[in-house]
Amino acid sequence: MRPAIAVFEERVEPRDETLFRTRLRLEDGSAHAATIVNVSPNGFMARCDAVVAIGDRVAVTLPVVGDFSGEVRWTLGGRIGCRLTREVPPALYQFALAAMR
Repeated sequence: MRPAIAVFEERVEPRDETLFRTRLRLEDGSAHAATIVNVSPNGFMARCDAVVAIGDRVAVTLPVVGDFSGEVRWTLGGRIGCRLTREVPPALYQFALAAMR
């Protein structure tokens, strides 16, 4: 298993800063408060107290674009990084981002 920082440094897509409060839904059906602190069309980083592991599937509702699922790629000190299973549509990304700021 690679350290979280190595995965973080491999990311090539820039992220946009946000402070969007939402609910992170886990595979067991539980929902947990989360704050998305940065986002890109293909992923996000969130602060969340939920116990998740690398490889876990999560779901989140993003403004404008709706429900998205993702895979936890790293977790470190109450923060998680997720890769979305599908890209936020490029034509809608800026609108979703504006709603999250």
